[in-house]
Amino acid sequence: MTTTAPARIRGYRPGDHDALHEICIRTGKGGQDATGHYRDPGILPAIFASPYAELEPGLVFVADDGGPVIGYIVGTADSTAFFAAFRERWLPTVAARYPAPEGTPEGPDAHLRDLLHHAERMLVPEIAAEYPAHLHIDLLPEGQKRGLGRKLMETYLGALRERGVPGVHLGMDPANTNALAFYERMGFERLPEPPGREDGFHLGLRL
Repeated sequence: MTTTAPARIRGYRPGDHDALHEICIRTGKGGQDATGHYRDPGILPAIFASPYAELEPGLVFVADDGGPVIGYIVGTADSTAFFAAFRERWLPTVAARYPAPEGTPEGPDAHLRDLLHHAERMLVPEIAAEYPAHLHIDLLPEGQKRGLGRKLMETYLGALRERGVPGVHLGMDPANTNALAFYERMGFERLPEPPGREDGFHLGLRL
């Protein structure tokens, strides 16, 4: 009989970098594998995983069941400071591999390269003022339906509370109804969107 080993949530270690990279790609298309969707899918972790491990490793936690890491949560306590550091410290390390597109971006790769070079677009000052932290969480299929998402989230939120952070937010794809249900169970609520922003919506949680 096959059994699933109990998983633990622990802090990030430098040796986890490749696992974060892989998980981000394997969950990068609405929770599904994005490998064949991009010419170079490494652009995904270059935006949504690796900079957090580099710039704020103390707020990166992983799910570990004794083998390769099967999930993670990454984030920052201060979104405004994070995106400033992203431009000043992180972007120069990856810009040559992922150059900014010339002209209007066309295709999924170009759109992500454009986002990489203008990551501050993800910052919504009106939201970050009250909910300064933000996060990204991903679990491989073998890590799902085991309560690990909740454990990762509780660990991350606990770390934010220890730092005195007043609130946390995240961006939502309206089509990802399973994720929305999870966040709502965790207590997140939909936030009012500033005028002119129509690409999805945001959820927030006061801590």
